[in-house]
Amino acid sequence: MYHSITFGDKNTWDDWRLAPASRPLFNPPAQKVKTLDIPGGDGVIDLSQALTGYPVYQNRTGSIEFIVMNDFKPWHMAYSDIMDYLHGQTMRAILEDDPEYFYEGRFTVNAWKSEKDWSRLVIDYDVGPYKWKNLSSIDNWLWDPFNFQNGVIQAALFRNIAVTTEMKEIELDAVMYGRAPVCPRFIVQSSEGRGVHVRFVNRQLSIDLTKLLPDGTIQIPEFILFGDYGGTIYLWVDEGTGTVSVDFRQGRL
Repeated sequence: MYHSITFGDKNTWDDWRLAPASRPLFNPPAQKVKTLDIPGGDGVIDLSQALTGYPVYQNRTGSIEFIVMNDFKPWHMAYSDIMDYLHGQTMRAILEDDPEYFYEGRFTVNAWKSEKDWSRLVIDYDVGPYKWKNLSSIDNWLWDPFNFQNGVIQAALFRNIAVTTEMKEIELDAVMYGRAPVCPRFIVQSSEGRGVHVRFVNRQLSIDLTKLLPDGTIQIPEFILFGDYGGTIYLWVDEGTGTVSVDFRQGRL
């Protein structure tokens, strides 16, 4: 294992012969903290989660140093190839050590230091606070990375859910959507063209809302998957039948 990183569709070892100076990782994000100091009172009031009900974070920032194999191609060509592809671009990055998840953000080439036997390259990053599963809840599962002991084929649960006039209840366990707050997309198709009723309940965030979703793809900002106790989705139509797919990615720190 070369502990490589895939930026977009370029792999640091396969395409550029870059070897990390140490095992690569993305620094943890700092929490956004807001406190209110009350004159004459002890301590402060923590307002950090007042608007959301969950912690929010800054981006992950830092740099990763690589050793460049000088015998792969002339240094000036390697330098330009990497700059052309990576410098200042926003893309996804996947660690070879953590291949099921991607980080997304902006990457820049910080410095190139040429030495006799090898060169050193530093790549800076500014990526979102969460890493996200490569596969969404409605993607087909892949055979090779699937864990047959505790893996879940999410597409069987969330793709083309049959809906009738009888209310269908879907319990969402926290293991399904990870630790990141997620706003799912609903892909709706109804036989009568009147849409599908969706009631979304997340008691941890005090959410209990019912919406009539038209045919097509729609996100409801108030529908947030988050918390240890999961959530519940109720689906039904006034007449006929329909299908609903619930599309989201699992995220975690």
